[in-house]
Amino acid sequence: MNDKAKWGNGMRLGSLFKTRQKHDENANQAQAFPIHLKKNLDKNLAVLKQMLEEPGDLVVREVSLGQSNFRCAVIYIDGLADKQQINSNLMKNLQLFVEKENLPNRPGPVLDDMEKELVSVADVSRGDHLDVITNHLLYGSTLVYLDGIDQALIVNIKGWEMRAIMEPVSESLIRGPREGFTEDLRTNTMLIRRQIRDPNLRFKSHEIGRRSKKKLVVTYVEGIVHPDLTQEINRRLESIDLDDAPESGFVEEWIEDSFLSPFPQLVNTERPDKVSAALLQGKVGIILDGTPFALIAPLTIGNAMQSPEDYYERWMIGSFLRALRYLGAFLAMFLPSLYIALLSFHQGMIPSNLAFSIAATREGVPFPAAVEAVMMALTMELLREAGARLPRTIGNTIGIVGGLVIGEAAVQAGIVSPIMVIVVAVTAIASFSIPSYSMAIAFRLLRFGFMLAAAILGFMGSFLFIL
Repeated sequence: MNDKAKWGNGMRLGSLFKTRQKHDENANQAQAFPIHLKKNLDKNLAVLKQMLEEPGDLVVREVSLGQSNFRCAVIYIDGLADKQQINSNLMKNLQLFVEKENLPNRPGPVLDDMEKELVSVADVSRGDHLDVITNHLLYGSTLVYLDGIDQALIVNIKGWEMRAIMEPVSESLIRGPREGFTEDLRTNTMLIRRQIRDPNLRFKSHEIGRRSKKKLVVTYVEGIVHPDLTQEINRRLESIDLDDAPESGFVEEWIEDSFLSPFPQLVNTERPDKVSAALLQGKVGIILDGTPFALIAPLTIGNAMQSPEDYYERWMIGSFLRALRYLGAFLAMFLPSLYIALLSFHQGMIPSNLAFSIAATREGVPFPAAVEAVMMALTMELLREAGARLPRTIGNTIGIVGGLVIGEAAVQAGIVSPIMVIVVAVTAIASFSIPSYSMAIAFRLLRFGFMLAAAILGFMGSFLFIL
């Protein structure tokens, strides 16, 4: 391809990008000036079909009402609305409504009577703006248009397929409830209401995403939570400016205090009992539609080291397990750097018998302790990441077998010492004891900084890195 052709393609791509920007500006202007419904049924249907470009799953069913011959249209998205309820209840009620002989002669009273007749089916509301009713339509509701009036009935008959309530995968317990959040917002709020039967439990709704318009709920117990906390969280949530928030991690990164900190600043959890316990401690829960991970704010490092099981066992057992986790966090972050500092700078602190044993195992190893530790730590991280990305049936096998095979082969080849394999293995096991996955990743990330500091200045470098 010559330069002229390349330049021509670049110009065409640039023009397409500018056209998309102009299309986005027009769409934003359309959202700023919403379209009102017309009194003509055909015009309303034409505008709706043009807006959605007549998708194949859009269902429009027209009905004539009684002797007055008012035209009515029932509209829904196949797969989002409950077709069985529409056919057996909504259309049946409409059919009974059609057979009535004393229908009013004006469309307004007819719509009033329809709203009263359809209340037995589900929640019914009204809308007169195209963007509002379209949002409800794309969220599974059913629209009822009536010719001669500039309003539509919004019938809440959602019926998409959803995952059943199951045990949380990322937070398994030996003793405790087996219920976990799902991807459905109303199911998650129901699980919290089952845990806290308090009239002061509050759910404040937000809408996240200019295009996706995801539902988000902030929950707290009024009278326990500090009012400034809820006010600040709601303020930050209202400042979110995204096209879509597919997971609560987007919300977490937007409203956290500092994006430079490696530590998580909000708790993410799949457990309703954990959220309920946090609400009763004066904290705030954030639940996003479409994800089973709820957020809890604020977070302290002690919260990240806790497990709900600590409260389900006797105090001695819970205290011992929590102390064990703190020891695991210390080893996960400091053990490789301690190994490097002792072998490179502070050999005199090692007992003589242990020093002779380590020296014997390191005989013939071509790398210094720092390079050896970094190399094995990176290998362990690669194995951990590979095991997480592989299918579950073979992921655990690859992680265990790969670690054993690579460690044994490295020792046999004389690349690393056996004591280094033990240090890396103990470090990996210690990191698994941390309940919070995000906190464990932060410790694993800081571990490399401690290793580098220990390789340069020994214990002094580690202390400076802590500061």
